[in-house]
Amino acid sequence: MSHILIVEDEAIIRTALRKLLERHRYKVSEAGSVREATTKYRLSEIDLIISDLRLPGAPGTDLLKVAGDVPVLIMTSYASLRSAVDSMRMGATDYIAKPFDHDEMIATVRRVIGKAEQNRAQASENKTSGRTVSGMIGDSAVMRGLYDRIHKVAPTDATVLVHGETGTGKELVARAIHAESRRADKPLISVNCAAIPETLIEAELFGHEKGAFTGAQTAREGLVAAADGGTLFLDEIGELPLEAQARLLRVLQEGEVRPIGAVESRKVDVRLVAATHRNLRQLAAERKFREDLYYRINVVQVTLAPLRERGKDVLAIAEHLLEKYCARLDRPALKLSPEAVQAVTTYTWPGNVRELENAIQRAVILTDAKSTEIDHRTLDIDLDLVPIEEADPERRPRSLHTDPREDLSLEDYFARFVIEHQDTMSETELAKKLGISRKCLWERRQKLGIPRKKTRRAATAEAS
Repeated sequence: MSHILIVEDEAIIRTALRKLLERHRYKVSEAGSVREATTKYRLSEIDLIISDLRLPGAPGTDLLKVAGDVPVLIMTSYASLRSAVDSMRMGATDYIAKPFDHDEMIATVRRVIGKAEQNRAQASENKTSGRTVSGMIGDSAVMRGLYDRIHKVAPTDATVLVHGETGTGKELVARAIHAESRRADKPLISVNCAAIPETLIEAELFGHEKGAFTGAQTAREGLVAAADGGTLFLDEIGELPLEAQARLLRVLQEGEVRPIGAVESRKVDVRLVAATHRNLRQLAAERKFREDLYYRINVVQVTLAPLRERGKDVLAIAEHLLEKYCARLDRPALKLSPEAVQAVTTYTWPGNVRELENAIQRAVILTDAKSTEIDHRTLDIDLDLVPIEEADPERRPRSLHTDPREDLSLEDYFARFVIEHQDTMSETELAKKLGISRKCLWERRQKLGIPRKKTRRAATAEAS
């Protein structure tokens, strides 16, 4: 049962709120002031603090300084954008105006407590497990699930099918699986099936005898045999010709390979990791991919999320790539400006990590920074790096209430104000009007999915 502390000087409101919360099975404690709350209770044992903004002695926002990780929900009868933004700036979890609707209050309480529990569980998991994968960056929920699956499947010899869009890092997954397997000291042979001509793919994979076909002047061992004892990674396996698919199926089923033109087969011990961005089930239904091979390679499927679904991982990857290319290109340490951060995190990246890497590399090359200059510079890639105007419509800001009521949520207050005034105000003017810093403004834009609009100056320069 979650424990909620109500800090409210008006006894009638305090009692009514306590009864409302107790009806929904919350444990409730009360205080009439900040001083009473801090002296009477151990705030670390509270799950949520609901405090009035105007209190005798000290404002409710003073609780934010001593609450630690305990979320604080501010309520006030002085419903205004200014008080909402001030509370947010000082660290309030959310804001609700009095008189509040009972259903709205309960929904807000559930959301805040649920989010706090989720954050605590995630922090605990990250602290205790520390289970990441070498060479891969990201701590989003989808990436933690990916790491967990890699750790489970790697020690086995099971065939793995990696599915994901182009540029999501399918070969990194194959390398991680190989590195954590009992075959780690054996070779990892990587083959891009789409990069080898169809007439040569069978000879490349399975080898050939001397004179097996025109031009085969000597015998050659194939890549499957070269991977004996180790791991064979076939990228874009959906591009493999049907004849080669039949040979591969025999390798998987019988553990043997027969080079082109050879009479006898040889035994091989190969663990297969295959990857594709195509729907192999659909290809099998269209008879463009062998159905028996599909079921043979689809023992364990690992799905890679596109970059646009990985949240804050995008920024972590961008900063890693920026550091990498500064070192590689002998540039001083650079950092992303607030505008560049907003550009990187709101663009949809259809080319995924590969596109992001190319963009960062291009930006480092084109910046004016020289190796002889100071060690720290700001790299502003707001318009050069990302074509924000081409962003996916699905990433536009969420719809807002059309009724301009005073009981809008804190996020709705902020989003409504920014959207209504960003055409006539600069970022500095918007931040000043909201009573926050420019940094806080772009952080809130990023969270709510409100991209910056180009200024008239930038649009004029681009047109010219």
